[in-house]
Amino acid sequence: MISDILRTTEEKMRTSLEVLKKELSGIRTGHASPALVEGLRVDYAGVPTPLNQIARTTAPEARLLVIQPWDKSNLRAIEKAILKSELGLNPLSDGNVIRLNIPPLTEERRQELVKIVKRRVEEDKVAIRNVRHEAINKLKDMEKNKEISQDDNKRAQAQLQKLTDAITAEADQIGRNKEAEITKF
Repeated sequence: MISDILRTTEEKMRTSLEVLKKELSGIRTGHASPALVEGLRVDYAGVPTPLNQIARTTAPEARLLVIQPWDKSNLRAIEKAILKSELGLNPLSDGNVIRLNIPPLTEERRQELVKIVKRRVEEDKVAIRNVRHEAINKLKDMEKNKEISQDDNKRAQAQLQKLTDAITAEADQIGRNKEAEITKF
């Protein structure tokens, strides 16, 4: 029972880390990467759809992304999604593909991106702590219902705290790595 709670809690925390990694991969670092735009939501027939489901994105050069929609009628919607995003990029369309020139980041923009990274890491850490809190409540209920002893509850909560500390340290490290990536160019 306790092991199930701990296992489920760790899975939820690890899922939260994966979401953080995916979010941070969409923050540009001064060089072209299809990950920058893959998750952008494009209005496709009235449904917000990830860009990577309606177009192919390639990086033929270090500072250029080329987006080739499967259906050319989506060019306008893709352009609109890029302009509305916080990427700060201007799409250039020739009627067949969209080109995104990735300009070098200014120092001011780098600082803005670092703030975004820090905010997202902090949001993830809050989510991780919420998962821990949920597990602690389950343990307290089990103790109250005499399913586990007070000592078992304390030991399990100590394990939960160790797990939470380890996962939040990973989130911090992911954030530091992304910050270094943003500021190194």
